[in-house]
This record gives sequence, structure tokens and C-alpha cells, in this order.
Amino acid sequence: MVRRGRGLAAVVLGLCLAAAPGALLAKEKLTVDLVNEPSSLDPHVQWNPDSYYVYRNIFDNLITRDDKGNIVPQVATSWKYLSDTEIEFTLRDDVTFHDGQKLTAEDVAFSVQRITDPKFASPQLGQFNKIIKAEVTSPTTVKLTTDGPYPALLGQLVKLSIVPKHLVDAVGKDAFNLKPVGSGPYKFDGWQRGVQVTLTANDKYWGTKGPFASVAFRAVPDAATRVANLQAGTSDLAVTLDSDLAAQLKNSPKAKVLSVLTERVAYLRLNPAKPPFDNAKIRQAVAHAIDKEAMVEGVLGGYDKPVPQMLTPAHVGWVNDIEAPSYDSKKAQALVKEAGEGGKAEIELATSPVFDQRIVQAIQQMLSEAGLNVKINMSDMASYLKRAQGGIDATPSLSFGRWSCSCQDADGVLFPLLHKSSSWSVYRNPKADELLEQARQSLDDKVRLAAYRGVHEIVAQDVPLVPLYQSAAIYGAAKELEWQPSPSESLFLNRMTWKD
Repeated sequence: MVRRGRGLAAVVLGLCLAAAPGALLAKEKLTVDLVNEPSSLDPHVQWNPDSYYVYRNIFDNLITRDDKGNIVPQVATSWKYLSDTEIEFTLRDDVTFHDGQKLTAEDVAFSVQRITDPKFASPQLGQFNKIIKAEVTSPTTVKLTTDGPYPALLGQLVKLSIVPKHLVDAVGKDAFNLKPVGSGPYKFDGWQRGVQVTLTANDKYWGTKGPFASVAFRAVPDAATRVANLQAGTSDLAVTLDSDLAAQLKNSPKAKVLSVLTERVAYLRLNPAKPPFDNAKIRQAVAHAIDKEAMVEGVLGGYDKPVPQMLTPAHVGWVNDIEAPSYDSKKAQALVKEAGEGGKAEIELATSPVFDQRIVQAIQQMLSEAGLNVKINMSDMASYLKRAQGGIDATPSLSFGRWSCSCQDADGVLFPLLHKSSSWSVYRNPKADELLEQARQSLDDKVRLAAYRGVHEIVAQDVPLVPLYQSAAIYGAAKELEWQPSPSESLFLNRMTWKD
């Protein structure tokens, strides 16, 4: 009986392996350690990294980027320009939302109208407000009309997630955020506030299906804890590591380091409407006080790359020969002395745990050496972002940030940060506004580049911003996780695999 039982078990095991050779090797649950929990899972409400990492797997976009950075179809299969201001998208007819309802052209038009509605007040409005109309032209086609030619349109649309009109209309914005329904490779399962968001695989997904049955995105603010979790095998992927922590993983038997230069730029944002930065000398002193090379090599371990402008070489609008104010500590000190009493005021340097605090502290030290009185103010990411978009009065006098539009176009960086119409901007310069408008309305690459050159020169001279470096994204991952990070910093779960 024992021999017969063993033989039967062997037969059953053999049949299982023959039927599903990879099934026994699959990882049922992937655990991802973020810095904070998402501030929103409604893709039109927020796009900070911790929110984006999660909801980008719940929702499909109209178009997307592949791992090489090329714009490729997603819900839209193709598109064509009808004129300089009209573009028509042909849609897939086999996409369904997680509640079983079919995704239609109505949902696409609704999603565009929702995110471009000023009353909805999306933080992404500045990325899409050139779109003035979204029309259903057939059951499988949608036409978008822009207010003049808009060369960055496709680059911006890679971020446009499609939400179900029937559900959003029925339950409203707040309820939809609590239980989001998309058409992506993963379905929302639960949100344990302050702890984790759980997703489950969408078995009926029209595209490449997710390799994990479930995924838990956990809030782990302490970076050292994120590394410890990887080394203990209690997590499989951790975001936002610094070079010191990455070094701890290089000889780990369970984890490895993955990194990529992103299109994100680290920068200091100054509020020229608030003392002491209403004084141009103080703003220029800040620019000369920062030693970018020392910051990148001495603090960041050489992963990142100093930049002289608020872009990376991957962006349309990058100008090769722009010269930023050079590091000159003595000049910075002299400018602070020339400013007199204004240079003695206490300056708040706003930051959040998601940022590398070694850099924030290095900035504080450099500015202190120039003679400025800088105090660091740490707040959670949601509070930080609320102030950052709160207008001139609410925005701190000085803040450290890292900006990515995920569009690889200068319009997605410079327009929201500098144009007077943007909720992110505290800068008021008519000439800069004119150049930004000119660049976003021209289909002539030479005209656009000339306009952006002018904007870069204004920034270098007037210093509403101090571009610091092109950020590297450093991740820790389990040895078995196969994944190529992208410059857009997207965690596409269905582009990952698990290899035992």
C-alpha cells in the first residue's frame, strides 16, 4: 500500500509538471516596500511616486512607453493627425474594466474631460490643459482637439489613465479613490491605511498578464528597514535607496541592486515672492553656494549626474551649451554680505522622507557656509505636496524636490514649474511665460529649442530654481526578480518575471 501510494503520488506530480511546468516555480505574492503609502489611487488626482507605483498597474493608459522609451499603443492601437490641432485615436475593442463593463470611447473621452476640467483641479492639469475638446467620433475612435499645435501631446498622453465613466459618475470622486476600478493587469484588492495596498492579478487582462497572483505595496518610511527586509527575505522589491544602502546589498546572498538614470531632476525651488529670496542677490548666492560635483561624487556615490539646466539629455528641449552659475563659495558669501540684513533671515528648507536627507543636509551645510541661516523642515509627502501646490503664500521659501513629467519633453517640466498659470509655480516672469507658451505651441523643433534656450538662460540668471542633478533610481530586489528599471520610474508588474 505504501509503495502503491508513493507511485500514485509520483504520477500525480508528473502530470502536474507536464500540465504546468512553471507553476511550481511561480511566486504567488510579491511584496514591494515603498517609502509612503499612496496619497491617492485615483490616477487623475495625484501622481507622486508612491501613488504612481501602485495605480499604474490598476489602470491602462491611452498610450504608453516601452522599456526603450518609445511611445507605443496601449488602449489606443493607432493614431493620426487630422490637422495641426486635431488627432484621432483608434481604440482596442477587447478591453474590459475589472467590474466586467467594456471600456469604450466614451470612457476615454470622459477621462480626458475629467482631468482637463479646471473645477476638478487635478495637479496634472498643467500637463493636459492644451486639450480643449475630447469627442467620441465612433464606437472605437476618439478625437482630441488642442488649443493650437501642441508638440508635447503624445509625450503627455503616456500618463493619461482611463477610468470607467459609469462608475465614477455613480459613486463620485472620493468613493472611487477608496475602491478604484481600472482595466489594467492588476485589480485593487484592499487598502489598509498606513500599512499596505494589496492588488490581485487580473486573469482576464487583454495584454501581458501579471506574473504574481497578488502584490502588496507596503509603507516603509525608513530606508534602512527597507534594506533589512530585503536581506531577511520578507520583501522582494524596495524603492528609493541611497548609495550607502545599495552598498550593503552588493554582497547579499538574497538581494541585489538595480539602478537607472531617470528623467527626474533634483532641484532647489526658491520662492522669489518671499524674503529673503525677493532679493536677487540671495537667489544668486544660493546658486553659487552649491557644489554639485561634490554632492554627486561624495554623497551619492556617483550614481547620479550633475546638470546645468532643469532637464536631462533625454528631454526634448535640452540645450547642450547652457552654462549654470558655477560653484564659488567666496562669491556666494560676498553676495550674502551685499544683501545686508536680508541675508540673516531664517530660511525654511522644506523636505520629505521620500527624498535623500543626506543631500538635504549637504545643501543646508553649503548654504550655511555661504552665510545663510537655513533650517530643515520635514513633513510627510502628502503635506509637502499640498504646500508645494498651494500658491505663492503657502509655498515654502526654499524646498528640495525631484521632478519628472514622465513625458521626456521640456514642456512637462518647465511649464508647470515656471509658468504663472500653474499651481506648482511661484515664479512671475512675463518673458519666461512668453517663451514657454511659444515652445508649447510650435511644431517647429528649431523654434522650440530656441525658446527653451531662452528659458534656461533666464533660470540661470534670475535663479527661481537651482537644477542640481539627473537622479538615478536605485532599487533593491530579490535575487530571483528579473526586471529592467526604466527612466520613467514605472513599476510595471507585468514586465517583471521571477526566476528561481
